[in-house]
Amino acid sequence: MNKTHEAMWKALDLDLSAHEALLTVLGRFYNDIYLSQSGRLKGMEYLDFVMREVHGLRIREIQEAKSAGRKVIGLFCVFVPEELILALDGVCIGLCAGAEAGFDAAERYLPRNTCPLIKSFFGFRLARLCPYTSSCDLVIGETTCDGKKKAYELFGEFQPTYVMEVPQSKSAAARALFRTEMDRLRKAIEDLTGKGLEPGKLRNAIKLVNRRRRALNRLAALRAAEPAPISGRDALLINQVAFYDDPVRFTETVERLCSELEERVQKGEGVVPPRTKRILLSGCPMAVPNWKLPYVIESSGAVIVGEESCVGARHTRDLVSEEAETVDGMLDALCDRYLKIDCATFTPNPERLDNIVRMARELHADGVIHYALQFCQPYAIESKKVEDRLAAEGIPFLRIDTGYSLEDMEPLKTRVEAFLETIGEE
Repeated sequence: MNKTHEAMWKALDLDLSAHEALLTVLGRFYNDIYLSQSGRLKGMEYLDFVMREVHGLRIREIQEAKSAGRKVIGLFCVFVPEELILALDGVCIGLCAGAEAGFDAAERYLPRNTCPLIKSFFGFRLARLCPYTSSCDLVIGETTCDGKKKAYELFGEFQPTYVMEVPQSKSAAARALFRTEMDRLRKAIEDLTGKGLEPGKLRNAIKLVNRRRRALNRLAALRAAEPAPISGRDALLINQVAFYDDPVRFTETVERLCSELEERVQKGEGVVPPRTKRILLSGCPMAVPNWKLPYVIESSGAVIVGEESCVGARHTRDLVSEEAETVDGMLDALCDRYLKIDCATFTPNPERLDNIVRMARELHADGVIHYALQFCQPYAIESKKVEDRLAAEGIPFLRIDTGYSLEDMEPLKTRVEAFLETIGEE
């Protein structure tokens, strides 16, 4: 048992023995998948430190913020405008998911054929394994799929939960609905924090989150270099940590890491040999510690050069306009920016197809692997549109549907290796 944080975890009502077992498994998993890599950037040492302390020092920081009067708000989805939370002095954090921990407990409430992401966040809460969820004064959910919106109804019995309605199209009426949802969410956070939304604080929050997006976009653009200067696993980890770490500290870290990456690119150095096959990963988000498929791909001899997902380009691609002066003007700008997200919840969703093709071209990908979580109908069904569009563009495509279990790693590896043999040959 790690005694350093035991009292804090106990105060958060975690199941100490189960939590210790979870951290032990995750630590071993992290060593095998991340620390075994060669040629990593020196700047990744900070990310390794964050992961070592993701349930320790970061949680202690959050508790100190709570003691200072700040409210902690958890979220799962890139549609929730973090800027509103920060402007109202809240602490914005991602929640635990990405593993099968707590599935047995979750299945007492949810059907077995529920998507793993939903079962995971539910299960982490019921099994008392997530110090982030336990720290939250409020969890903000959203209606991006039927499974989530119904699960939040049940989740609200265990944790204060607010559900933001996300439209299913990008019509004028849908935009009006989403703008109203911005006002409703603003009111809910104001009521929670006891603070009013001020234009100066909202402007600063918009600039801060934009700065983080710019840093991550800079990182994404550097991955177009040949040879690839950073592994897909490390790039994914950086995008994952963006949901947990302090936004100022994290942004400064990524900016320094990009400078190190630029030096590597200028020297023509890579983390893999030249002409290593390059893969764009597209589809569902990958929450910590869902590193299975990236590990399978990169241990098969390829390198991932981009993530077309909510833990990747979909989270960072578009910026919020910084031109508005009034609160209403800035809320309009937030509404416009968040409605540019090309989530599969929208119908139709042609922007996503365009973005996948553009990313594949710009990153010089040899092929696209589309990843859908089992029972995630929006992304699984939309994969046919992706396949057809990529076929028309002459871009090789592989569809993979999987969950969090490690039992299918060998069959996945066989499929990935077969795909790699067919692509990028001159």
